[in-house]
Amino acid sequence: MQDLSGGVARLRLYVGERDQFRGRPLYHELVLEAKSAGLAGATVLRGVEGFGAASRGEGSGLLDLSRDQPMVVELVDREEKLRAILPRLMDMLPGGMATLEPVRVLHYGARRHAEA
Repeated sequence: MQDLSGGVARLRLYVGERDQFRGRPLYHELVLEAKSAGLAGATVLRGVEGFGAASRGEGSGLLDLSRDQPMVVELVDREEKLRAILPRLMDMLPGGMATLEPVRVLHYGARRHAEA
């Protein structure tokens, strides 16, 4: 288990659900890339509604928004590890947005199973 007691950051990658990388969902490929880099953790969150740089505000309602739901891929590890993988991740992104902010990890460990 990694020590995440200080200098930790969260990298958030904002993409669309329909975004692809090499014919597969981009959010999935970003998580695989993070795992292969040995990062401490990754989570994909599906947004209910949202817009970004590519939005034109021309939609006719909620049905337009549901066609390409916003996705957020969150990666957590030491900031230097996130910065090291960042160029590769940016090469995978067709657009979207990325943010990096410091976080305090209060607990990090494998889930304990209750004894029967």
